[in-house]
Amino acid sequence: MKYSSSFTHDLNFGESGEDWVNEIFAKGKKVEVKTDRMTHKTGNVFIEYESRGKPSGIATTDADYWVYKIDEVGFAIIFEVEILKAKLRKYYTDGMYLKKGGDNDTSKGFLIPIIQLFKK
Repeated sequence: MKYSSSFTHDLNFGESGEDWVNEIFAKGKKVEVKTDRMTHKTGNVFIEYESRGKPSGIATTDADYWVYKIDEVGFAIIFEVEILKAKLRKYYTDGMYLKKGGDNDTSKGFLIPIIQLFKK
């Protein structure tokens, strides 16, 4: 969307954001919430796709939206699951951000600088 100094244009843009949030919370969309205690310090998120040799996390979710809550500070980031999965598939194919984690490194996932998830 191009920049405009028009109040009407800005109002329409703002209202479309409100409609998007209302769709998530008022229309029965499925939401998966993950909480991370370190993201606010590291700038990274860990998104699991396998645990103990079986698909898990983002690979098995049936949610429409993935909410990543950052620590206890009251901030969260909302992703449409299909868009997030598309990004992660590309990273997986390119061998980027792959990491072991969880208890005794029994999980596989993506350790991604959160800023990367906002890039097209």
